[in-house]
This record gives sequence, C-alpha cells and structure tokens, in this order.
Amino acid sequence: MSAVAPPSGAVARLQDAWRGEIEAQTVYTILAERLHDQRRGDVIREIAAAEGRHRERIEKRLRELGQEIPDPSKVQISPWLRLQARLAPVTQVLRHMEAAENVEIIDRYKRSTGDADTDSILSSIRVEEQGHSRSLDAIQAAHAGDAPASGAQGRLNRILGRETWHRTGSGWISGAIYGANDGLAAVFGIVAGVSGATGGSSFVLTAGLFGAIASALSMATGAFLAERSTNEVNLANVEGERKELTEHPEEEKEELSLFYQLKGLSKAEADQLADRLAQNQETMLKVLVTEELGVSTSETGNPAQSALAAGLSTFVGAMIPVLPFFWLRGTTAVVTAAIISLIAHFLVGAAKSLFTLRSWWAAGLEMTAAGVIVGGITYVLGLFLR
Repeated sequence: MSAVAPPSGAVARLQDAWRGEIEAQTVYTILAERLHDQRRGDVIREIAAAEGRHRERIEKRLRELGQEIPDPSKVQISPWLRLQARLAPVTQVLRHMEAAENVEIIDRYKRSTGDADTDSILSSIRVEEQGHSRSLDAIQAAHAGDAPASGAQGRLNRILGRETWHRTGSGWISGAIYGANDGLAAVFGIVAGVSGATGGSSFVLTAGLFGAIASALSMATGAFLAERSTNEVNLANVEGERKELTEHPEEEKEELSLFYQLKGLSKAEADQLADRLAQNQETMLKVLVTEELGVSTSETGNPAQSALAAGLSTFVGAMIPVLPFFWLRGTTAVVTAAIISLIAHFLVGAAKSLFTLRSWWAAGLEMTAAGVIVGGITYVLGLFLR
C-alpha cells in the first residue's frame, strides 16, 4: 500500500486499461471459437488468457490504491464489435486487434502516470502486449506464407511456400448483404431513370418489378456457381495435399512434426507423433488438411443455400424502391421511393461494415452518397428522354 495517494491519473489509467483488457479478451475468445485451425486457435486462446491475467494484476494494484473493483460482467463490447468479431474475416479482425495492441503499447502502457508502482505494472504489461502483437503478426504472416521467420516456423513457412495451390472462399452471410446492396443500387437506378422519363407512371412499377426479378435470378445463379467452384477448389486442395503426401512423404512428415513443435512439443515428441500418423496415409491427410487449410476433408459449402440467400437478399433490396409504386403515382411516389431507398442505402452500407471493419456510420453515409449520385444521374437522364 502506498503511503502517499497517487495522482488521480494513475487510477484513471488503470481503470481504462482494466476495461481494455476485458474487451480484448472477449474479442479474442470469439475469434478462437471461429478458427478451424487448432494451432492458431490455441495461440489466440492463450492471448485471451493473458489478457485475463493482465486484468488480475491491474485489479490487484487498484485494490492497493483503495479502489473498488467494478463487476467485470458489466463491461461489454459494443453489439457492433461483437458482430464484427463473429462475422468479419478473421484475418481482418486480427489486423484490427494488432493495431489496437500497438496503440496500447505506445499510449496506454508507456506514458508515465506519476506513480512509480503503477508505471512498473503497466510497463511489464506493455512488454507482454508487444509479444501479443508479434504473435498476431506471425499468425497473419503464416496465413499469407510470405514472412521471414526462424526455427520451426521458418522451416514450416518454407515448406508451405511451395504449396501454391491453397485457396480460400467466403461465407453466404456476406454474400447476402452484398446481394442486397447490388439489388438496391441497380433497381434504384432503374426506378429513378424511368420516373424521370415518365413522371412516376405505372411504367415504373413494371420496369422496377422485372428489374428486381432479373437481378435476383442473376445473383442467385452467380452465387450457386461461385459456391460450387469453391467446393471444387477445396476438393482440389485436398487432392493437392494427397499428391504432396504421395510425392514428398518425408517433407510432409517433417511439416506435420513442425506443426506439433509449434504447439509446444519437443522435436523428439513431435517426430514420434508424426511417425505414428504417417503409418496411415488417410489419417495423416486429414490432419495435414486441418492444420494447413483449416478445413476437414469432408467439408463443403452448400451451393443451394448460397443461391437462395443471394437471390432472396437481392430481390428484397431491389424491391425497396419499387414498393411505393404499388400504391402511389406521380411526384409523391417518386419522392417516397427516393426517401426509403436512401434510408435503405444507409442501412445496407452500415451492414457492410461488419465485414470491412469500417465505422458503421461512415460506411452508411458513403453508401447513401452513392445512392444519391446514381439516383440523381439516372433521374436527370430520364428527364432528358421524357
């Protein structure tokens, strides 16, 4: 217990760091649950556990300063950040978290608080956060396969570097959001242009309705073919790994040993485990595919599901500017369609930020501005053709 009360800034910094550790631990825990790759998932889980240990050290210091510790369960990340952690590409979220770690290293844990004991704790946490940043960078580098490394990681990267047939796909949820975006933007342009040309007559309803149907069918077909292509690529990846296993069995066994060394096993233990797995080629293939690609040999997407999601979302988005013309005509219909379409543009743009990790309001405003430009240009062109 300090004999002299520390500066109030020390308490405020500790409280800020305490909240930050809880929020970071929550995000890392969500990401670890999403990772198919057990090795990288274990790294993320360890980082999450370390954030928890940092929180405990900060709590201990706060108690020494006579401060009451709030209920950790009341510290919640924003619903938007939670959605991003669950839906956005893992590598993008990791990149975002790495940037946040660097801010903490430079700002939250480095600047002096005026209290020596508090500065000592924050400094020791800063050293560990630097390790977290390097770990996150290594995960992304291993995913890309292009970063220099030494030891087991370096040899593993060199082996993976020659296997250039790896590919990745995307989820149907993001496809649904982008489908709604495409349908809304395209048909809003049709509705605005025909409105300008006809003054909001019944022709707008006809053109918009068939434009929505055509857009939905086009997106559904494209999504179906894309998902089927992804399945074919995954199958090719598995067959490529099978070929590597047949043509370079010793290198594949070394590769498997290196994976286990990175998990913490000694070289002798990892080599022994790799030798045992190598006795059954199919078992070894399943392990290698899981470790390298993060998928199982039987994992495939559902083309019908992707087509349904893309087609329905595109049709829903496309029908938004058309709906007013079921009941209204003339200027009233045109103005109503423009208002609800621009609101929808903002909402769809905000939803896209779940995957781009941009600010939701900035993404929404950008999409709205795009809607204004598309609608404005097509409406003016329609006036000239009236």
